Amino acid sequence: MNRLQSEVRRLYLPDASDDASPLIDASGQVRALVMELARPAEWGLLAKAWLGVQDDLGLPAPAIAVSGTDGLQLWFSLSEPVSLSQGAAFLEHLRARYLAGVAAARVRLYPSEADPQRHAALVPACQAVTGNWSAFVAPGLAPVFADTPWLDIPPGTDGQAELLARLESIKPLAFESALQRLQPPTPPASAHRAPPAGPTVEGGDVDPRRFLQQVLNDEAAPLAMRIEAAKALLKHGGYTPM
Repeated sequence: MNRLQSEVRRLYLPDASDDASPLIDASGQVRALVMELARPAEWGLLAKAWLGVQDDLGLPAPAIAVSGTDGLQLWFSLSEPVSLSQGAAFLEHLRARYLAGVAAARVRLYPSEADPQRHAALVPACQAVTGNWSAFVAPGLAPVFADTPWLDIPPGTDGQAELLARLESIKPLAFESALQRLQPPTPPASAHRAPPAGPTVEGGDVDPRRFLQQVLNDEAAPLAMRIEAAKALLKHGGYTPM
């Protein structure tokens, strides 16, 4: 195992992987969470998430990678694995906070809530169709790859290992705290105020004039109701000012 392989294992690989992806273990948990922006791979937009997780959430900087095809990626490393659903929720909350104005078709999340079993391909790797390479890149070089998010030659393993060696994994408590802070605020419960109680009439027999007089004099009753009561009392000669 060379130094690059050791760094990839340290940051992203679970202890034992699923056959479907080396990034997913047999129990459906992951240590690598990947957000990708494509078509075009605008670093100016993705940088909002890269900076935001550090400045707003206090998390370690994720790795930056070119996908080898059409996107720029952020690779988040977790020191302890989480379920696919937790990982997908974290990425979706990041998307909602930092890339809300970006068309959904341009943002790919691995894992995603729509397809949790699908994960990103390991980096660096050669693309079979084009022969181009995915690779980790330094933050200062990320804007250079907006139009061509790939390398046309294999990246040096020592350089790739050096980029990863500077990175830290997100600790469990920090991940849980960030996940809670990313949750949208719960709207306050609507105050259900009971309508003003109308006047009550004691006893079993209701005197109409007395009832209307109570409505008229009840300042808590709706104005329209008090007006109608006044009209009815005037009509029948029963109005007595209070």
